[in-house]
Amino acid sequence: MEQAMEQATAKTAAKTAAKTAAKATEEAEAPAPAPTGSSELALELLVHGVGGTTPQAMLGDPRTVRVTGDAVAGIHRRAGDVDAEDRPGDHRREPVPEAYVWSNLTSGDGSRALWLVLLPFMVINLAHWMRPTSEGRATTVRAYGLLVRLLALTLTVLLTAAACEVALDLTAWQCAGTPACSSGKAWLGFMSADRGGWWSPPGRRLALAAAVPAAVTGLLWLLSRRTWSAYEAQPPARPGTDEDDDKARSRPALCLPGFWYGRRIVARLRAAHTAAALLTVAAFLVQAAGHHDRAPGGSPALDTLGRTLGAVLVAAALFVVHTVCRRGRSEGAPDHTADRLIVAALPFTALGLLLLSAVYAAWDRPGWQSHGMLPGDRAFGLLALGQGALILLLALAARRLHRAAPAERTPLGGLAGPAVATLACALGGVMTAGVAHRVADWLDGPATPGMGDGPIGGPPVLLTWQASVIPPLLSVLLLLLLALAARTLHLGKGLCRTVPDGYPDERHDQARTRAIAGTIARAGLTDASPWVLGTVAALTLLLGAGAVAGAWGTHDAPGRAAAGTPAAVEDVAETAQALGSWCVGLGFVLLIAWGRRAYRDPAARRTVGILWDVGTFWPRAAHPFAPPCYAERAVPDLTWRMRTWTERTGGRLVISGHSQGSVLAAAAVWQLPAATRSRVALLTYGSPLERLYGRWFPAYFGPVKLAALHHDVHCWCNLWRLTDPIGGPVRLPGDGTAAVDHGPLKDPLAYGRTAEHPLPAGILGHSQYQSDPEFARTRAALLARLAAWIPVPPQGSTGRSSA
Repeated sequence: MEQAMEQATAKTAAKTAAKTAAKATEEAEAPAPAPTGSSELALELLVHGVGGTTPQAMLGDPRTVRVTGDAVAGIHRRAGDVDAEDRPGDHRREPVPEAYVWSNLTSGDGSRALWLVLLPFMVINLAHWMRPTSEGRATTVRAYGLLVRLLALTLTVLLTAAACEVALDLTAWQCAGTPACSSGKAWLGFMSADRGGWWSPPGRRLALAAAVPAAVTGLLWLLSRRTWSAYEAQPPARPGTDEDDDKARSRPALCLPGFWYGRRIVARLRAAHTAAALLTVAAFLVQAAGHHDRAPGGSPALDTLGRTLGAVLVAAALFVVHTVCRRGRSEGAPDHTADRLIVAALPFTALGLLLLSAVYAAWDRPGWQSHGMLPGDRAFGLLALGQGALILLLALAARRLHRAAPAERTPLGGLAGPAVATLACALGGVMTAGVAHRVADWLDGPATPGMGDGPIGGPPVLLTWQASVIPPLLSVLLLLLLALAARTLHLGKGLCRTVPDGYPDERHDQARTRAIAGTIARAGLTDASPWVLGTVAALTLLLGAGAVAGAWGTHDAPGRAAAGTPAAVEDVAETAQALGSWCVGLGFVLLIAWGRRAYRDPAARRTVGILWDVGTFWPRAAHPFAPPCYAERAVPDLTWRMRTWTERTGGRLVISGHSQGSVLAAAAVWQLPAATRSRVALLTYGSPLERLYGRWFPAYFGPVKLAALHHDVHCWCNLWRLTDPIGGPVRLPGDGTAAVDHGPLKDPLAYGRTAEHPLPAGILGHSQYQSDPEFARTRAALLARLAAWIPVPPQGSTGRSSA
């Protein structure tokens, strides 16, 4: 039934493509209403999409000049158009093109490749913005944001614990304490227990190894602070709205003047997460030394000191949680408040406690020897349980919001945010297990980590169980992909009967029809992503709970825990453990290799940049160590350019955005005051405004918000194709106003060889919208309609460029 409806929809769309194009042409060629007064000059501000491009390619001219901006993001013009404002009569037929190039914000220098290790932080930040609409549910909205921030805090603790596992447990405690492991490693000799040196006691080995996770934390703090200074701490442009405060608060969130200014919240979260990471390292030290002091024969004085330090660490951790819970984002107005006391005192207090813990652990304890695993490995299980509980609470909050005000086409019944949060925690777990298993495998030599056949015990049992559930998860994912492939093939066969209807005057052949139909069917895979994500997230949550239960119930790795069971069960357990260890290791190696290649190769770095183009559009509201939000630079750039140019020249401006550039364009237009918006038209093409952002971020780009954007921007057109896997129609509800969506456009423009297309026309999909004749007609129609809204320009206008 569903497939039949899809085929019918595709057939109807194909038949109406030619009619839609003809109607749009008639509208473009119809005489525009007599303007009440307008400038001769018009400007087209081009904004590129994901992956970036060059200003020469955007402007179609090898000679371009940057008229404002810097090497990171700037406005470019053709060399002959630099003084266009002084010659308005030369640009009566077409607007002056300008290109805003922002790709270096995400794929500039080689350090961007290091952001790959921050992937879980970026994903959990996305979950914050995926909450459903929130009319009348302010308390639940605050609870949703609070739960996401707590989940982000657990990810920081988890990845710090992974660094402690590698440096403290596997290296300093297990390998350095076992002669069979340390004997062949010269770099570990000075800490080896059989050498009897000053660093040989377990406590001193642990105190020295604690410098590694502390250094990682310091690096994250430094990276976050540098990007904070370059993005969030930059003062915002002039207020973009001239409505009164009450009216401004009732408008979409992206209109609020403080939306793109996260100076206070990011600084506050950075201090809290830095402190949490340092306290985690301190807890590992205190737990290990305290375990020895509490045992028979331990020192009562050291035991008392250890308990006191533990109580202080718990109190500091509670204050960190309080700091994270107390304040979220402030968007109604730019918040210039600086929480100097918390921002400065919290990390340094945690650092002081870490130093005290290192001194406590390094104190001389005769007879203390390291054996087995480091005490405190159950911390990974407690973290996993805490993350599972927070995800369930987040799902309840999201479901409550969605039921109160359901938005059309919202995926997973409002549970997209919890599903993405689950994947963020899973990514953190995979990275943790991958690092631990690779290091254990390297230290253990030919032995298998966790199986008891090597010189060291290996990583914690829970990490082995978590790695072992990856093969069944990948098997289910493979089945889902096969089902999607079969569904796509079936849909493509059905479309083969309808594609020729869009080209009634041309000869048809089966191969060309299959190619077009297959492209349309594959483009529709984007709309099937919600149920794939939901299935994977639910299965991940169930398998994660099973891993915790198996680890705590057996206290042994799956392969050893299955000993004595039927042969089939034992074989499955051993195979899952071996494949899981191999999978997490391979994933970690691929991540490092990809990052290394991206660091050296600009082309590979652009590929990494595409991932950040999509994932870092949103401000850092949940995790301060996530890659920075480039929109906090790009949106003010575009807003400032549109406002100053229209105020100086009195001319018309069309902001033309492709793909992700259309999202930046819409966000920038939302920040404009009403007087400027009356001179601005919006042209979007290949736009994910509704297909991705409207569905996955309904509180910010849902149907009501996009309808409000259309109300604010009277001249808006959106071009789309059936073959485009990213862009699509905006789908505004019919309210009697001018239609925004123009499409579907023909793709390819010609079925076979014609007089206009003597060579076979390519299937363009998501690219080259500007090469379609409909693009120029739509732009001309927008500028003609815009002229009717522009008031008479003030006398004495200088007409000079703001550049």
